[in-house]
Amino acid sequence: MILKFLGKLAAGKRRGNDTANNLEAVTYKGYTIVPTPKKGVGQWTTEGYISKDIDGVSKSEHFIRVDTHIARDEAADYSILKAKRIIDEKGDALFKDK
Repeated sequence: MILKFLGKLAAGKRRGNDTANNLEAVTYKGYTIVPTPKKGVGQWTTEGYISKDIDGVSKSEHFIRVDTHIARDEAADYSILKAKRIIDEKGDALFKDK
């Protein structure tokens, strides 16, 4: 359910950005990571969504990092790596103000 929501959310933001996103969601320590790199000026961004159900409520956080990549797959892989680091550092506190 949350993946469907994130997919629709990401699809809406991608229109017109040359980012057909057929990337797989990744599960890590109970969180779902959806990489959503976007094509900028010759580079792909490092970004995505981290989500988790907490006490029956779906929480989601979008992240963007300054790192850019030449290849889309490289950007997606790095987005997943960054998301894992965010989860390791912040855990559920990522959603504290949500």
